[in-house]
Amino acid sequence: MFKAKKGENFNHPREIGFAFHGAGTNTWSILRINPPKIGGRLKFEHDAGIGQKGAFCKGLKEQRQLKIVIVGAGEVGFNIASHLAFENKDVVVVDNNLAAIRYVSDNIDVQVLKGSGSSPVVLNEAGIKEADILLAVTDSDETNLVACMVANIISPTTKKLARIRSADYDEYHDTFRDHTPHIDTLINPDIEVVKTIDRIMNVPGAVDVDDFADGRVKFVGIHLDKSARLSGVRLSEISDKIGKKGPLIAAVIRDEELIIPRGNDRLLAGDLVYFISEKDNFLDSLAIFDKKMEPIGSVLIIGGGNIGFRLANLLEEKAVLTKIIEKNPDRCAQLAERLNKAVILYGDGSDQELLREENIQNMDVVITLTNDEETNILTSLLAKRMGAAKTITKISKFSYLPLMSMIGLEQVVSPRLSAVNTILQHIRRGKVLSAKAIKNEQAEIMEAVALETADVVGKPIKKIAIPKGALITGIIRNDNVIIPSGESVIEPNDRIIIFATRQAIPKIEKILAVKLEYF
Repeated sequence: MFKAKKGENFNHPREIGFAFHGAGTNTWSILRINPPKIGGRLKFEHDAGIGQKGAFCKGLKEQRQLKIVIVGAGEVGFNIASHLAFENKDVVVVDNNLAAIRYVSDNIDVQVLKGSGSSPVVLNEAGIKEADILLAVTDSDETNLVACMVANIISPTTKKLARIRSADYDEYHDTFRDHTPHIDTLINPDIEVVKTIDRIMNVPGAVDVDDFADGRVKFVGIHLDKSARLSGVRLSEISDKIGKKGPLIAAVIRDEELIIPRGNDRLLAGDLVYFISEKDNFLDSLAIFDKKMEPIGSVLIIGGGNIGFRLANLLEEKAVLTKIIEKNPDRCAQLAERLNKAVILYGDGSDQELLREENIQNMDVVITLTNDEETNILTSLLAKRMGAAKTITKISKFSYLPLMSMIGLEQVVSPRLSAVNTILQHIRRGKVLSAKAIKNEQAEIMEAVALETADVVGKPIKKIAIPKGALITGIIRNDNVIIPSGESVIEPNDRIIIFATRQAIPKIEKILAVKLEYF
């Protein structure tokens, strides 16, 4: 048995303990808590001398470290592992590719294991029975599905997330969740990136547009133009400048550095400003930044792959004139058969003569979605040079993302980054409903439920131990959206929106988690 001094916590791979005083005795005892898998229940035991009366535990200072097994050491697996290692979570990365495993091992402080993530022997060696979460994020849908199936046999209580790209599985997501292999969440990056494109298309200058609280709250990142009336204005002066209360500004990106602004800080031309707005006030919030919603009437899609097809399908439903340029004649035939109204053009999307013939200068948006990101970058630059009003560029390599704004491409989407953002909400302690990393993962915005015994409940925000670099930006209570002040009090089951820098996230998780007395 593990020993602990009175009042002292101890940790063990399988147990968490707390030394407490037996009521009416002089004996200090150990409460053992067998931590559950995700979705399981806490099991309480205690070691005490014979004849001791019942004892009382006031709380637990330390939580068991979350253990996560990641199958796949590609871009998504590496990025998630890096994110989790920074937060000191227990991570094991499994992959068959020795070079990929070495790269992970050389760059991140996590455990690595060479082998097939769909092998029961390998998963056992990775510690799947002790794992809280399995992330199957290889580039093979089949490998990810088999990995989840095997994990379900070995450790049914481990939460399973799988990255699935093929449209063939679209109709079976619920089946995979409700029946074997009981995958808790299936993530299709292509679907997520189409949603992202749809959100940012209509907002001029917007780099990020995300919805929270079922669309009632918007989180927007927008560039401040040189001619904008807020250029050079202190945050404390915004209300006087516009004659009314302004939106809550959560962060500013300046020269690739994230800033949590205070009242004396000024907004400068070229800043990427992130603000929170209620949906009903969104148009007014845009007007404050001298922007307005622009209806989209025509879109040119370059690249007719899975994402291009899904996007064209969505645009058809919205009655938007859509053209697709695709260089594979067989794929052109498939698209023409499956789409009703879109115009399918056979050709090279980087051909200037073809773009000129299609009047690219009259298109509201040009979206480059080929499988070659260098082609996407060059074609977007060409489209801008030829007079396109707006371009959106698909990028897969995370290393390219910081370079895009330097070459004038502000509106960029990434299927892999979309997958990472979807995964984030499922690896957070507390009841997190959604999460989104921003600006190369320098920060994160998340929506969570304020559970009854969490530290954020029942006291004014100014009295909550909110870590430096974090900000509570919204409270949703029933149908009401509250932009909070220091006097605002969070009530049980409120939905709260929190913006936090990367360094502050572990502390935010702690104040969102329920206390031991809750069980």
